This record gives sequence, structure tokens and C-alpha cells, in this order.
Amino acid sequence: MIHYIYDGSFEGLLTAIYEAYYRKEKPEKIIAKADLQESFLVTYIHIATEEEKADKVYSAIREKISSRALKNVFYLFLSEDMEAATYIYNYIKLGFSIGGKIDQYHTHDIVQHVHKISHKVGKEAHRLLGLVRFQKLQGDIYYAFIEPDHNVTALLAPHFSKRMASENWIIHDGRRNIAALYNKTCWIIKEGDLQGELLLDEEELAYQEMWQSYFKSIAIKNRKNPKLQRSYMPKRYWRHLIELKNKT
Repeated sequence: MIHYIYDGSFEGLLTAIYEAYYRKEKPEKIIAKADLQESFLVTYIHIATEEEKADKVYSAIREKISSRALKNVFYLFLSEDMEAATYIYNYIKLGFSIGGKIDQYHTHDIVQHVHKISHKVGKEAHRLLGLVRFQKLQGDIYYAFIEPDHNVTALLAPHFSKRMASENWIIHDGRRNIAALYNKTCWIIKEGDLQGELLLDEEELAYQEMWQSYFKSIAIKNRKNPKLQRSYMPKRYWRHLIELKNKT
């Protein structure tokens, strides 16, 4: 039994798929290095990331299967599911065999699983577009803290680079310790801790107090329905909403 081990990056995964296509030793699984649990029954082959090979697989998915399949692959990767890489590998193999019709095979186990997880990731990213709350910091930078179930920061950044194109902003994923940084021109994803204390602008503090007071004043006590609120917005997101601070 052979398992390919890659470095955990999307480029690393695509490189592993490239090697699986050309090498004689075909993997039963492809696993991120961080998820490796060694077994004496398995032969591990560590795959070094090569950008050129990754680019070839990326282009092949788009051209020989479809752009939708490429989106599904990326979304499944962002899910951080421990089996994601193996499902992606099998999905791509199937796609190279039957082409752009792959996503019409709704009852196929592989396609069904890919669609299910991809949909979850897309749904969370879409939900967060309406839930991300930016706070103005000293230094004229807008900051938002999130803790999504999936690694969706890179899916949020393009939207806010258009919506808030004239501002400097940061979307910080505290669960993964990464952030999207935007400087009024372009955005990048950065790993690691943000340096320095985050100090709110005085105007922002006043605004938050005013908004919380307004939210409290319009709430009708007798019509309070936390269960209904949770059906629209899971409670794990509440802590990052200014209007619901200290209510979680």
C-alpha cells in the first residue's frame, strides 16, 4: 500500500497528482504531511512541491475537464478534510476519463462526496460575506476577525477588495493564524501572528456603542427567538458581531 505525502499546500497537492499520473507507484491515498499517521503496512513517498508540475495539472483540469471541476477541487482543498486530497485525486482521475460531464454523475460516490463538501465550503464563504464585521483601527486600517470552519479567507478577499477598494483592511482568521492583507491595490495571504496591539479608533468606539444601543432599543423582548436566530446564523458566528457582543 502506497501513500503520497505532500507539504499541505495546494501546489503541493497538484504536484503529487502529477507524480501519481506519471510514476509507476500509484498511491492509494494522498495525505498532507501534517495529517500523517505512520503505519508499518504503508510505504510512504514524499513528494516535493514543484510549481511547474502544479501549473500543468491546474491547466489540465481546466482544459480537459472544466472550470467548474477546478473550482470543486479548490473548494474541497479548502475544506481541510483529512480525506480531501485523496478524493481530489480520484475525482481528477475520473474527470480525465470522462471529461466535462463528470459533474453530471451525481450518484457516483466520488462526485457526490466532492459536491457535498464543496457546497459546504461555498455556503460558509457566502454566509461570511454578510457577517464579516470590520472595525476601524488607529492608523486608518479596517480589521475583521473570523474563525470559520473551513479555510475560506482566500474566497472572501476578492469580494472585499472590490467592495472596500479605497480602504486598507485585514481579514484575520484566528483559527488558522492567517490573514488577508489589502493595501488599496492588491491583497495577499500572510501566515503568522499580527504584530503589535490592535487599538480601535476613537470614532469606531463611539460608533460601536451607538450601534449596540440602537440594536438593544429596537429589540422586542417578547418576540426574542434565539432558536430562529440560530437557524439563520449559527451561534459560533455571534461572538464576532458587534451588535451581539457579550451575548454569547
